[in-house]
Amino acid sequence: MITEDRLAYRAALPDGGRLLGLDVGTRTIGAALCDAGWSFASPAELIRRTKFSNDKEALAALIAAQAVRGLVIGLPLNLDGSDSPRTQSTRAFARNLADLDLPILLWDERWSTQAVERQMIAEDLSRAKRAERVDKLAASYILQGAIDALVSG
Repeated sequence: MITEDRLAYRAALPDGGRLLGLDVGTRTIGAALCDAGWSFASPAELIRRTKFSNDKEALAALIAAQAVRGLVIGLPLNLDGSDSPRTQSTRAFARNLADLDLPILLWDERWSTQAVERQMIAEDLSRAKRAERVDKLAASYILQGAIDALVSG
């Protein structure tokens, strides 16, 4: 199941469970995990993209190691809410993960990277440290927004 409907996604996971949030970029995939009760999201790891089969294998290993029950993938919509080429690429990425047999929620990520960048600048992190952390933190931001919406009903 791939959906943008949080209620349908929540219905697919009536007992909750650990979720994996993904910020899918062209060169990296930022990954974040949340607890089984959907309280908090934390950055997990950064996967350097190579070819899709390798990316999927890395994700499958993380899913198995962390007992993940569902995926939340950031959907890079245009500011007006319309699709872009990156949005279409992300939807295709999600479709290619469908055989992992986990429910997938596509979550609006329009402001995630900017919010994370602002926070890191406020914390006075160097440009190099920001570049190293931004994708994992963006995945965490995306996942936290999703679980907050899932819990609030």
